[in-house]
This record gives sequence, structure tokens and C-alpha cells, in this order.
Amino acid sequence: MTLAQERPTLTTTTHPLEPLTPEEISAAVAILRREKSLGASARFASVTLNEPPKATVLGFKLGDAIEREAFAIVLDNATAQTYEAVISLATGSVKSWQHIPGVQPPIMLDEFVECEAAVKASPEFQAAIAKRGITDPSLVMVDPWSAGHYGLAEEDGVRLSRALCWVRANPTDNGYARPIEGVIPVVDLNKMEVIRVEDHGIVPLPPKDGNYATEYIQNYRQDLKPLEIIQPEGPSFEVEGHEIRWQKWKMRVGFTPREGLVLYTVSYTDQGEERPIFYRASLAEMTVPYGDPQPHHYRKNAFDVGEYGIGSLANSLTLGCDCLGEIHYFNGFITNSRGEVAQIKNAICLHEEDFGILWKHVDWRTEETEVRRSRRLVVSFIATVGNYEYGFYWYFYQDGTIQYEVKLTGIVSTAAVAPGEVPKYGTLIAPQLYAPIHQHIFNVRLDMCVDGMNNSVYEVDIEPEDDDHNPYGNAFYAKSTLLPTELAAQRRIDPMKGRYWKIVNPTKTNAMGYPTAYKLMPGENTLPLARPNASVIKRATYMTQHLWVTPYSPDEKFPAGNYPNQSPGGEGLPQWTQADRPVENTDLVVWHTFAHSHSPRAEDWPVMPVSTIGFMLKPLNFFDENPANDVPPSASQHHCCQS
Repeated sequence: MTLAQERPTLTTTTHPLEPLTPEEISAAVAILRREKSLGASARFASVTLNEPPKATVLGFKLGDAIEREAFAIVLDNATAQTYEAVISLATGSVKSWQHIPGVQPPIMLDEFVECEAAVKASPEFQAAIAKRGITDPSLVMVDPWSAGHYGLAEEDGVRLSRALCWVRANPTDNGYARPIEGVIPVVDLNKMEVIRVEDHGIVPLPPKDGNYATEYIQNYRQDLKPLEIIQPEGPSFEVEGHEIRWQKWKMRVGFTPREGLVLYTVSYTDQGEERPIFYRASLAEMTVPYGDPQPHHYRKNAFDVGEYGIGSLANSLTLGCDCLGEIHYFNGFITNSRGEVAQIKNAICLHEEDFGILWKHVDWRTEETEVRRSRRLVVSFIATVGNYEYGFYWYFYQDGTIQYEVKLTGIVSTAAVAPGEVPKYGTLIAPQLYAPIHQHIFNVRLDMCVDGMNNSVYEVDIEPEDDDHNPYGNAFYAKSTLLPTELAAQRRIDPMKGRYWKIVNPTKTNAMGYPTAYKLMPGENTLPLARPNASVIKRATYMTQHLWVTPYSPDEKFPAGNYPNQSPGGEGLPQWTQADRPVENTDLVVWHTFAHSHSPRAEDWPVMPVSTIGFMLKPLNFFDENPANDVPPSASQHHCCQS
């Protein structure tokens, strides 16, 4: 490839936040290989857009020249060293190349495949499964789980996976029904060798199949009539590149191998003014701690963003199954670990859907009724992480509300017990098969920009009035408390006080003189249940608070640090906030943690119905009145929506 071929149109773009094109990704890899003499042992953990500074983005005008840059993380298997690089696509050169000592990049998708092959080829593993009556390694399923950090000297600096294994009865069988209990192959991923096989004792394979696929279901329900969603004039949204316009909403979408879907520059047009709400939002980390202390289960603590890259595990979505209606898809482009461009077709889904009543009032004196139907814009992606599926959904409503929802489904992680044993740290879901208790803990990074760059955060509790001012005992009010510094802004939910947090622009007011704001309204939530001295708490300290607030820094992106894989912990939010920096009336980032505690049930097997969790961002005196007053009545053959 010549230098000219490495430079597709790289100095101008429709927008500085447009994701890297396949040509730009290929060019970045080629430049890196050439300038750093990278050989076959180099793995590309990530090649993505190096996002320009905020000032550049916010000041961009169509036609401006932008120096497009790529950011890459490279792992050298031969030396076990990790490097970060910034590549200028305009000049065809490497701008920076930095060794990052003592870290492990995320486990890459093709490492999953190679790890499974290494395990199956291991004589020690073959001997272990033979003791359990398994003679055909080709039917074994190997899920390469991250190893975490437990202070073991022999693991220091070794890129590890502790693989969990199951066996299928046939090639299309649900292997998760038959765990190979107690057998843990430990793999050096740099050498792709099994370095030991832990064997904690033989437990019989569970006897019952757990199949759910079409070929295994004999009797489907026969009483379902067609339900069609049609938009005869097409959707109401417009898409140009990665910019979306829908009614009064405007935003951009991006996609990274680590975070998956990223939203940028979200705004709402009010009386002709385009009013910003946040600059950037994404899932920044998620941790799944398991509660079973047995030797072959206590290290199950997955960081699905930082250890695996939730974006690289995104599904190619299917019309009529994953999304309904008039759909617009965005493809995702990443690399495999060898630097070849990989396309995730239909990685992001965009559509509209009906959401019941938006508002209604019946004037019983005049017998007139006014009602409006709610419609919401949905931007989503779905990822498969081994046994589990996660759907990530951003909803935008006509009244200015924003909702984030995670849908949890797929197959619960399974383990086997001896006949007659009832597990304490899980639930029997089939004979001799149990699902350990666990949590799903998410953290979303919200780079706020409510009506402008400088914001403050207040905690709001609904408080009963003091007796001195409450002669009838009925009075209560919303008490707002400023959170002026990082340490003061480490907060937890309190549903008994109706607690929420408001992100305020102290320099802007609505017609009634209130500062314009959005309020963060927690949904289902809990705290991590591991003890403070547990390894997973040290590595994911972000889980211990539901709210963190930091001043904006372009280098502070991930709450458990840049490299949580095998990290001893202490990085990310707990490290940054030690400085107790001021966060009042400044460019700030809000980090929201929310958790689902999953005590499995029989109904979760063999495939789990969707469970949902999330939060809402609602306008709080951001507008002068209901911004959805102008939504027109719905057309109806029966005139039920108009008086």
C-alpha cells in the first residue's frame, strides 16, 4: 500500500465526531505497522477515533478542515507489552507511541476462539474431562473468563484467562445445561497455552437438556393474531451521516469497541433555540460480581466493558426480531486483533415507537376531551457476552425526557451440584443444575451541558417541614443541597426521601426565574454486596456510590480505570476524586451507578425473559411550560383522540 492509498479524504469531514471509516481504520493500522515495525505478534486491541477537543467540535462549521486522528491500543504477544498510539491520518504518521507498563488490554474476540482451541488441545484438560466420561472434546464449550486480581505472584504480569467449560450433547444442544463442574483451565493468552488445569473434584453432569431453539420446540401457541407496526409515510426522523434529527431533538451517534453506542451533542430546540443537554454519554463500565465463594466460582467477576469491550460483542440486528417498524441502521466498524477491518452490520438500531398516552384531560363541565399519544425515539444496540445478552436503549420523548434502559436476557451462568444437594449461593433451575446469585452493576458517564458548559449539581430530598413552621403537621418541601466538590458529590440513593439529583445551569433561568436544570431520577438500584475487602470492590470502587461528579477532563473516561483487566484496583473515580476538585458552576461530568441483584428463579431457565433497569433524565424548569403542548392530536378512524 502506498502512502497516497493510506490517505483517503482525511483532512475534511462532514463532522469531527464522525466515526472512523473502514479506509481510515486500514490506513491507521498500515501507518502503525510501517513506522513501528510491528510484526505478527502485534495484536490491535482497539482502533477508534481519537476524538477532537470539545472546543474544536463545538466550534466546527461545515467545510472546516479537521486533522483526523486514530487512537490505537496495541498488545505485543512476544514481549507481553502494551502500547498506546495516536495516528495522524492527515500526515500519515504516528504522533505518539507510549508504552503503558503493567496493564492488560481487554480480552479480544479472536482470543476467545484461540483460547477455546488451546483448551481443547490440552492433554491435561482432555485427561480431566475423560475422568468425567467426556471423550469428544469437540462438544466442549469454553468461555474464556477474565482472571481478575488476587495478589498471586505467579500470575503477576501474565495475561490470563480462567476458562469455564460446558459440554453439549450434540452440536446444536444448549451446552449451558451441562457444566463441567470443578474443572478450570488457566490459559496464558500471550502464549496461548494452558499453564494449569484446576480440578476441584468430580461432580456428575446434570441429566436434563435445556434446549429452547426452534428445532426443539414442538408445540407453539396457536392463538396469536398478526400485530403490525406500519408508518405508511415513513419515519419522522432524518439521518445525515451519523447525525439524527427527530422533531425537536438533535444528536449524533458513534460506536467504539469498548463502549458500543455513544451519543454526542444532544440538544432540544425550544422556541427556535437549539438548547444543549449533554455533550457525550455512554456506558462507561459494567461489573458482574458473583456471590458463590466456592474455589471454582469466587473469581467470577466480569467487567464487560473494560475487560471484554461490549461494543466488539455487539449483535448484527435483525428487522422484525430485534427492532420493529421503519428502521434505520448504523454499521459498526472495528478491527479484529490482527488489525483487519471487521464490520458489525446493523450494529445500532434507530426507530420510533408508540408509548401510550403523552397527556390527557377531560373537562367534565364542557364534556370536551383532549388527549395526545406519546411517541418516542429509540436508539439501541444489543451485545452478547458469552451466555448473557444485554440490550442498551436510549429513549427520547416529546416532552424533553431522556431515558436509559438496559434489557437483560440470554442464559444465566450455570453450575452443577451433586444429586440431592441444595445450593446456598444460588437456585436449582433443573435437576443437579443451579444458577449462582449475582449482580449486574452499570455505570453511565454523562458529560453534561445543560443550557451551556458550566453546570452545578444539587441533591434534592423531599423533607418534612420543621415543627415551628408546620402547625398542622402536613407540610413538606423539596430541599436542595449544593454538591460543591468531588468528595461532597459521592452520594447514594435514598428512595424514602424521594431523592434525585439536579444538574443546574446557574446562569440561565426559565420564565419563572428558576435556574434551568435536568434531574437525574434513579430507578431500581442497590449497593454491591461483596465485602469492602473483596478484590472486586477494590477493582470496581465506582460501585460503592450511585453518584460521582468530576470536573471534565478528556483523560478521565472510565470509572474503573483505563485497564481494569487484571488490575489490582484503586484506579479511575476513587483515584481522581482524591483531589476533591471543585465541581460548582463548571464543565462537569456526572457518573451514575445502578445495580440489579439477580437471585435466579426457575423461570429464568433455559433462556431468561427480559428484565429491565435504568434511569431517567427529566427537564426541571428547563422549559417555561409543557414543551409537548404542540403535539398534534392523533389521526383516528374512531375519533377517540379528539372531542
